[in-house]
Amino acid sequence: MLQATYDWTMRLGASRHAVWALAGVAFVESSFFPIPPDILLIPMILAARTRAWRLAAICTIASVLGGYFGYLVGLTVFETVGEPVIAFYGLEQAFARFTTQYNELGAWIVAIFGVTPFPYKVVTIASGVTQLDPVVFGIASLASRGARFFLVAALIWYFGPPIRAFVERYLGWVALAFVVLLVSGFVLIKFVF
Repeated sequence: MLQATYDWTMRLGASRHAVWALAGVAFVESSFFPIPPDILLIPMILAARTRAWRLAAICTIASVLGGYFGYLVGLTVFETVGEPVIAFYGLEQAFARFTTQYNELGAWIVAIFGVTPFPYKVVTIASGVTQLDPVVFGIASLASRGARFFLVAALIWYFGPPIRAFVERYLGWVALAFVVLLVSGFVLIKFVF
């Protein structure tokens, strides 16, 4: 099944609908979806390395726009929409502590956590709840999300064929490593915040 999913993602990466799928995943991941866009970005770059920078830019822009949607959720409908997202991750108490001094460090929080495996949607919703300056939020989001996706693009572009061969040879282990990193981000949230 894993190989079939990988093959499907590689075909999607080369299809005419790939960019829309990537943009959609990057948008929703920034506001409520738990799976990061890297899961599409990496195979799409592997399928067409010449589009690496364009794909990173699309991913960045869609992620920042999705971040503003998450900000809007936190600002306007936190009680009906935002709190269930926070509750889904079991972060009610952590979220309360996290927002206490948020605006003092808001730009740094957005900039740092926008690059890490930490679920970015928590940051976008918190920014809206605390009413972080939207311009500061946008600049920090653009810098951090751009750094993340362009770094991924640069690594895949530079090491493309060997990485593709490695991924295809050790797909199960690569998928396991990705899941471990994703779960580690959630564990980090639970115990650090």
